[in-house]
Amino acid sequence: MTRVLLAEDDVAIAEPLARALRREGYDVDLRADGPGALALAQSGVVDLLVLDLGLPGMDGLEVCRRL
Repeated sequence: MTRVLLAEDDVAIAEPLARALRREGYDVDLRADGPGALALAQSGVVDLLVLDLGLPGMDGLEVCRRL
């Protein structure tokens, strides 16, 4: 199964989006901050990353740059 990392700090956005992705057959991991998203993305177990630009701790653009 394809594993998606959804990095979103707003629960009102993250939960419905995660549910929709799961309905489509994806395995979804949620992270609410940049450092957490970066750590999981670097672990090598994620196939796709969906990034919010305004994450706490490290914005989505910086997560992308570091990857």
